[in-house]
Amino acid sequence: MTSQQLSPFELEIAKLIVEALKLKADPSSIEPEAVLFGDGLGLDSIDALELSLAIAQTYGYQLKSSDPEIKATFSSLRALARAIELHRTK
Repeated sequence: MTSQQLSPFELEIAKLIVEALKLKADPSSIEPEAVLFGDGLGLDSIDALELSLAIAQTYGYQLKSSDPEIKATFSSLRALARAIELHRTK
């Protein structure tokens, strides 16, 4: 898998992002290493809250803003997928 190819789980998370945030984007077009917030996908703090809720409902992983790793977790689709795989309860 090259750095630009999405793994099946990364594609699943990309679909969750697009659906939860009602983005007009093809989930498979989200670059796995691209920045999610600001200049990248253009997400903001409200999107982070909505996405955190969708992740908690879907995977049982509670993302908390107080977590020292939260910026790294939300840094890219690939980082987010890795964190969910590590911490998911469903």
